[in-house]
Amino acid sequence: MPDVTDIAPDFTLPRDGGGEVTLSDLRGGAVVLFFYPRDDTPGCTKESIGFSEQLQAFGDAGAQVFGISRDSVAKHDKFVAKHSLTTPLLSDEGSSVCEEYGVWVEKNMYGKKSMGIQRATFLIDGEGKIARVWRKVKVPGHVDEVLAAVRSL
Repeated sequence: MPDVTDIAPDFTLPRDGGGEVTLSDLRGGAVVLFFYPRDDTPGCTKESIGFSEQLQAFGDAGAQVFGISRDSVAKHDKFVAKHSLTTPLLSDEGSSVCEEYGVWVEKNMYGKKSMGIQRATFLIDGEGKIARVWRKVKVPGHVDEVLAAVRSL
């Protein structure tokens, strides 16, 4: 499970709308990765809309933002279209990146255990090191907190 000052695990993942994103290609600027459980669920929708609404502010602060879930690119495309999202969404269908970042965890809801993505955000600096980690994220106020952290880099 990577933590602050560790080099962020590199990856290449497909994105909504086509193409791929390779983390190491983004060095030189800050990167925000927000991991979320599933497209089109209430919390995930609010979080994705929040990052989309502030995407220009993140860009002005020198950061790129990407959402990551296990949903397919096709499902991401529908989610983006339905909510007019502007934040790029990456598909980790095999959950390998989620596992590398330590967000693929056992969850317990109403006594039923299952594996799923723990909502988490990683701020990666221009050198590829993790500058900040938010685990077990609560959506209200989170985007503003991440933006403030980006501005303080």
